[in-house]
Amino acid sequence: MPKVITIGEMLVEIMRKDIDVSLGEPADFIGPFPSGAPAIFIDAVARLGVSAGIIGAVGCDEFGECILRRLAKDGVDISNVKKVKDVSTGVAFVSYFSDGSRKFIFHMGNSAAGMIHPDEIPVEYVKGASMIHISGSSLVMCDNMRKACYKVVEIGKKAGAVISFDPNIRKELGLNKIKEIVLPILESCTLLIPTVDELVWISGTENEEEAVKKMLSRGVKIVAVKDGKKGCRIYTKDQKVEVPAFEVEEIDPTGAGDAFSAAIVVGYLEKMNLKKLALFANAVGAKAVTAKGPMEGLTTRDEIERMMSQYAIQY
Repeated sequence: MPKVITIGEMLVEIMRKDIDVSLGEPADFIGPFPSGAPAIFIDAVARLGVSAGIIGAVGCDEFGECILRRLAKDGVDISNVKKVKDVSTGVAFVSYFSDGSRKFIFHMGNSAAGMIHPDEIPVEYVKGASMIHISGSSLVMCDNMRKACYKVVEIGKKAGAVISFDPNIRKELGLNKIKEIVLPILESCTLLIPTVDELVWISGTENEEEAVKKMLSRGVKIVAVKDGKKGCRIYTKDQKVEVPAFEVEEIDPTGAGDAFSAAIVVGYLEKMNLKKLALFANAVGAKAVTAKGPMEGLTTRDEIERMMSQYAIQY
C-alpha cells in the first residue's frame, strides 16, 4: 500500500509556445503535458522517494495514456485510476503573459476528470495510507468528486491517517461558498498548506497571524503558508519559522504550489524540524518552476538535497 495517497482530477495541459499570445488567435501550442493538482502533487511525492498512489479517472484516449505513462514512470501507483469510455480526458489550454499572468480555458465539465464516485472508493487502499492529501480544486469539480474526497478523508482519518489540505480554490466562488466546501476537510486536517489569500478567505479574519491562530485553535497542527517569491512561513502553536525563497529563473509557475505541498507532506513524515521543512519545501517548489510543463520541473531527492546544501541557511 502507498504511504501517501491523493484523489482528484487528472488532465493534460496544452500551452502557447510563446508568451503574450492569447488563446483566441491562431498560433502554435506545445504539449500535452500531464497535469491536474492532485496528479502533480503525487508525482512530486514519488519523485522525492516516498511511496505514492492516486485515485482518479482518465478517458480511453492518448491524453489519458500520456498522464498514466508519466505517473507510472515516476513511481506512482495508478492501480486505482479508472479509464472511462465515451468521454475524453480533461484538458486545460493556457497562455502566459509577460506580466506574470496566465489565461486558462478548461475542457473539464464532460471529461473523465470528475468521474469519481463515493461508492467506488477502494476502502482497504485508503486504510493502508499514512497520509491523505486533498486539493481544493478537486472539491469544486462536481458533487460526486467532492463527496468522494470527503469519503476518503473520513475513511483515512478513522484508520489513523494524517490529512493534509491545500485549499487551492478560486476566490471567485465567494467566501461563504469556500467555507462550506472546505469545512469537512478543515475539521479533519493536520497539515494546512494555503497561500496567504486562501488562509485569510477561509478563516474570515483580517490578516495572516489572526488566521493562523484560528486554524491552530481548530485542531490544525501545522500551517505552512506559501508566499511565492517571498518564500514561506510555517507555524505551529509553539513556533514560527520563516525562510526566503530560492532564486531561480521562472519558466512555468504552474504546479509549484502542488510541489511545495508534496515536500511539506514528505518532510512531515520524515519528522524534519520546521526550518529544514521550510527550506526543503522552498527548494522543491522553486525547482518546479524551472521548466515548461506542470511536472517537468519536478526532480529527484538528490537534486533537492544539493540545492539545500548550497543554500546559506543552517538548519
